[in-house]
Amino acid sequence: MTLDIYLSIFTLLLIALGINVLSQKTRLPYTVLLVIAGSLLVPISEFETLSFVTSFQLTPELLFFVFLPILIFESAYHINVRNIKENKLAIGMLAIFGLLISTFFIGFVGHWVFQLLGFEIPFLVTLLFGAIISATDPVAVLALFKECGAPHRLTLIFEGESLFNDGTAFAMFLVFLQIIAHGYHGYPTLLEGVSDFSIMILGGIVFGLLMGVLFSKLIEWVKGYAHLELTLTLLVAHFTFLLTELISESWVIAGQPIHLSSIIATLFSSLVLGNYGRYKMSSDVEQYMEKFWEYFAFLANSLVFILMGLLFTSLFVSINIPIVPVLAIVCVVVLARAVSIYLAIGVGNLTRVEEHIPLSWQHLLSWGSLRGSLAVIMALLVPNDITLPGWPYEFSIKEFIIAITIGSIYFSLLIKAPTIKKMVRWLQIDHLLPHEELSYYKSKAMIYHEISDRIENLFNHHQISKKQYEAFKADYQRLHDEVCKQCREKTVDSSHVVENVLRIYTLGLQKSELKKMFRRGEITESVYLRNLDILEIQTEKVEKDKPKIKSINAYLVTWVEVIKKLYHRLLSLPFNREEKQELYLYYRTQNKLIGLVLDKLNYLEKSPLSEIFDSKEALQSVIAIYQALKDKAMQEMKKELSANQGLLDELNEQSAKAIFRSAQDEKLKELLENEIISDKLYFLLKNELDQS
Repeated sequence: MTLDIYLSIFTLLLIALGINVLSQKTRLPYTVLLVIAGSLLVPISEFETLSFVTSFQLTPELLFFVFLPILIFESAYHINVRNIKENKLAIGMLAIFGLLISTFFIGFVGHWVFQLLGFEIPFLVTLLFGAIISATDPVAVLALFKECGAPHRLTLIFEGESLFNDGTAFAMFLVFLQIIAHGYHGYPTLLEGVSDFSIMILGGIVFGLLMGVLFSKLIEWVKGYAHLELTLTLLVAHFTFLLTELISESWVIAGQPIHLSSIIATLFSSLVLGNYGRYKMSSDVEQYMEKFWEYFAFLANSLVFILMGLLFTSLFVSINIPIVPVLAIVCVVVLARAVSIYLAIGVGNLTRVEEHIPLSWQHLLSWGSLRGSLAVIMALLVPNDITLPGWPYEFSIKEFIIAITIGSIYFSLLIKAPTIKKMVRWLQIDHLLPHEELSYYKSKAMIYHEISDRIENLFNHHQISKKQYEAFKADYQRLHDEVCKQCREKTVDSSHVVENVLRIYTLGLQKSELKKMFRRGEITESVYLRNLDILEIQTEKVEKDKPKIKSINAYLVTWVEVIKKLYHRLLSLPFNREEKQELYLYYRTQNKLIGLVLDKLNYLEKSPLSEIFDSKEALQSVIAIYQALKDKAMQEMKKELSANQGLLDELNEQSAKAIFRSAQDEKLKELLENEIISDKLYFLLKNELDQS
């Protein structure tokens, strides 16, 4: 039996890989094809020789304790908290207000629709289903959004909503399940439900933050030991999840059981690790982490969706539920999503706190809401013996909820998912911004120009005939000329657009160099984050075509630093030496990054990129911007140095030593990779140099 399970897992993974290739060839959503493939496995397993295929089953425990923490961590780890702050109202309105609207709409309207169809389904059952089906699944949608070219902010809002409403939906599900199990007794039951819901959410947030900080500190403590760092990152998601569940089962305060949301706790611990803990890791571990978790999540998603299809088909065969109520509730769910989106975002737009969300985005958010693993988990976690007085049907409440949940998931995956791309094009959400359009044409032109050079090289080395050379050369010259013509026709105010593309390019250069400086140990984490924050804000300003940055101090002071400065002034306390060093390092880092950009800009006219950045006016404008910023950085550096004598030598020595350590490590790795030294000599030299 154990051998059959192992064989089943490996067979499912092999099938998933084949489906992934098929998805890329047919351009159909990967998750949709997985569910269809899983459904087909049930009749295939009827053959005795292939019966092992269904040996590995999707259970609530497997989904809840193994797969769910992986999926939460992988999504939350890559989310930038600053982006969430900028869209906190939109995400909050959708994840809480929108979820409540959807849940209660399904509860009330679903109950009414069932009565019209002659089915006596209690209101508490439709309300419980509302909590189950209202949470959206980001996995199946985000890949489609990115592939279709949906705006970054829209993708971020949807991902934020999906992550945060998972926790709130599950907490609400547990509250409704408790009410069904123990009965509704009026106001006291309502008050208890609100209290339990609040404790689960707030307690989960606090516990998740604590776990995230704890694991980040542990990673910092073992920094340099790659295997220990990676192990801690592997532990954080599951350990937080399981420990939260343990606390929820065992904690009792004043006779009241305390339940915390394990999903919310895991979400926040993952956010902390992704936005704070990642800077505590060694550079090699951080790079490996990205690839490892991406692959780990790919495997988890592949197994979850293919097993989901297998489970759905098996349950449909065994549950004898009329199809009419299933179709009716599917329509109610679609309508509930639309009502929740338009109401939640409409109210958010009226506040004018954040940038307006257009109606076309609302249409896509309404239609692009797919359901997945969490809905299946909640449906399967409904107790088998749960019932209500007067339940008139042979099938149980659990069987009914599973049937309508499966129907809703199938509709979202088989009808909604394949039409999302068409919806994006129809709503014209995928249109390119001016700087993207220019980059598109210029990049194509540069590629054709590069191929022309390669054709010349092949002919000169007698690798193609003269006839082939002339044919190839003519084809690619024609393509190059056509793209250049299209670019001239479609680009309005070319100089301004080139300037924006140039600014984005230079900001990317700065981000890359800044990360290298941090990894070499030239700057502290605080200085790195300050500079990175400014560069990301500038990038967003350029993408939105907002005014240029005029000062390197424009975003230097955060609200935390304002409070700190006010505190020092009130108590007449001088800033300590460490803060003065950080301020000087900040200006010195700015000076170095700007100097790098100016060198690159002066070289651009001779580089292969000159075909993209071909506007002298734009080039001179950007050079002028950076020259002014460099002058300002130099002034601030001199001011800090004149006020703090002896600071420069100390910081220069620290920076130099960090560069020396980085250089010796890079050289040692190069010698090892080129087999000039053996593993034995590598470790011998590394230990000796690290101790010197």
